[in-house]
Amino acid sequence: MRRILFHLSILFMAASCISNKRITYLQNLSDSTAIDLEEFIPFAKVDYKYILQPFDIVQIDFASSDPELVEGFSFQRPIQQGMMVGGGGGQGSDPLYMNGYSIDEEGMVDIPRLGKIKIGGLTEEQAKELVQEKINAYFKDDVYVRLRLPGIRYTTMGEFNRVGVQIIYKNRATLFDALANSGETSLLGKKNKMFLIRQYGDGTKIHQINLNDRALLASPFFFIQPNDILYIEPMNIRQIGTADNLTSSLALFGGVFASVICMFFSA
Repeated sequence: MRRILFHLSILFMAASCISNKRITYLQNLSDSTAIDLEEFIPFAKVDYKYILQPFDIVQIDFASSDPELVEGFSFQRPIQQGMMVGGGGGQGSDPLYMNGYSIDEEGMVDIPRLGKIKIGGLTEEQAKELVQEKINAYFKDDVYVRLRLPGIRYTTMGEFNRVGVQIIYKNRATLFDALANSGETSLLGKKNKMFLIRQYGDGTKIHQINLNDRALLASPFFFIQPNDILYIEPMNIRQIGTADNLTSSLALFGGVFASVICMFFSA
């Protein structure tokens, strides 16, 4: 019986441990693709540029040396000035939703004076050029157009410390920017098995990412894009508790196990 209890205790301690290899980022997992410290790592060349899609919200601003020319577009400004722009996490009011231009199901935006313009299916630069062309035909004087997606909006699911819709107010952001903005992954997340769900105009693809692998730095998926969904699977040990209460669960099991051993030896 003592031998059985000894082996059970060994198995319990082994099951309670999580290897550092499973939770450490950017390891050299293969000698053939090893990347040394201070080694220059060029970014992967990616031909794809984000395509504006139905239900995206874009920010369009107009400027001119003659303020009267753009008065018809200034309905946004008083609302925007009275609102605060917060960080990610989808908390609080979203100023972009309140005063941005929403692309409808047919890819159209409705702009005062200019009417409906189809920008769905275009890149940001192409959409800007199209709106600029329309406004040049409307005004004799120069009116400058700025069109952009204000920040990168993405969604986190699974073993993140903060799940939901997140926003990074940058033009470019890496997966690690997204992780940091989402409160990092939980201790029980499978860092070697993160799924990136990405929209490509007319459809969606699922890509698997290994955050443990240093080769990720040269991956075409190192940078996130608007509307990306990041999902991290839980480890099997997740069945005995979340990352927050795992220590408490193990302490409880350890206490019960120690009590059983004491009762056995005192009998």
